[in-house]
Amino acid sequence: MQKIFDDKDVDAVQVSTPEHWHALATVWACQAGKDVYVEKCPTLSIWEGRKMIEAAEKYKRIVQIGTQNRSADYGFSAREYIENGGLGEIVLVKSFNMLNGGHWSPQPDTEIPEGLDWDRWLGPAKYVPYNPGRHSFGPGRGWQSHWDYCGGQLADDGSHVMDLARMAIGDPGHPKSVYCLGGRMAFPDEREVPDMQQITFDYGDFVYSVTCSEFTPYMKKTSGEIRHSDQFPYWPQNSTRTEIYGTKRMMYLGRHGGGWQVFEGNKKVVDFKYGYFPDDAHHKDFIESIRSRKKANADPVQGHLSATLVHLGNISLRVGNKFLKFDAKTESFPDCPEANKFLKPNYRKNYRMPEVV
Repeated sequence: MQKIFDDKDVDAVQVSTPEHWHALATVWACQAGKDVYVEKCPTLSIWEGRKMIEAAEKYKRIVQIGTQNRSADYGFSAREYIENGGLGEIVLVKSFNMLNGGHWSPQPDTEIPEGLDWDRWLGPAKYVPYNPGRHSFGPGRGWQSHWDYCGGQLADDGSHVMDLARMAIGDPGHPKSVYCLGGRMAFPDEREVPDMQQITFDYGDFVYSVTCSEFTPYMKKTSGEIRHSDQFPYWPQNSTRTEIYGTKRMMYLGRHGGGWQVFEGNKKVVDFKYGYFPDDAHHKDFIESIRSRKKANADPVQGHLSATLVHLGNISLRVGNKFLKFDAKTESFPDCPEANKFLKPNYRKNYRMPEVV
């Protein structure tokens, strides 16, 4: 990283490390004068998100979060339809991220593989002996099963769905409170992250709920065929849909393609838009933003607000499935000191996020 940051011929970088490196690498890149494309979830904690915003603003850098739905035509049109009152007043929003899962067994610690700098891979996270289960990615989810490196499935695919839901309803700020139920229910093994979460956010004038799980083989993501053609998913068994309920009508909204449909009673579809895979458009938006110096579609402010929903849900779970009030101004929990302990990671020496970026 430092070699790239020191290279004056490099204008922009892509951060596609495990999540625990995302925020620090982004801040370092901004300090080095680089524009940044950083994968989701952009942060491991709420405090980190504020530091990313400060760094981008201070060093006048373009930062694009890898939430590709922000560059999807169907996302823009869904937002416009809702803004124009097509659904009436929004009272309830539901997002789903229901995937398949399985049992998992921990692996023993081993010698560090030749060629791997384990200290640097761990970076900001606490030092532990090398373990192939922590270092791996894929079946069993590896580093994604450990709180030190990831926010679990909610931070992985769930962050895409939640960010698109926020975008469609006009990008509201922080919620007033959060309540999460769940844990390791379907597969009660030794993984730290849950396989079932049911989260409720109170926004004052509407309620937002998120269902995130890893035990449903009968739920399917939008297929590649649908993502690249004029078709819609079968919504009741679509893994990554959002349902938006207004006082007039309701909308089904797909993620990473799939488009949207608006329904009245008796299965009547009153409006729709097909939706296509938006990754190319999102990458092009980043390049165009570098050239124009206009903020990218998935700017760090909205990235932070969406990532905060992930962290709020996980914090409520980790403090014992508690109802938590959230102060939007201080970005903290006024009634729960235990929850405030999760606002900021305990960085290691040489890998600390500075208080002043």
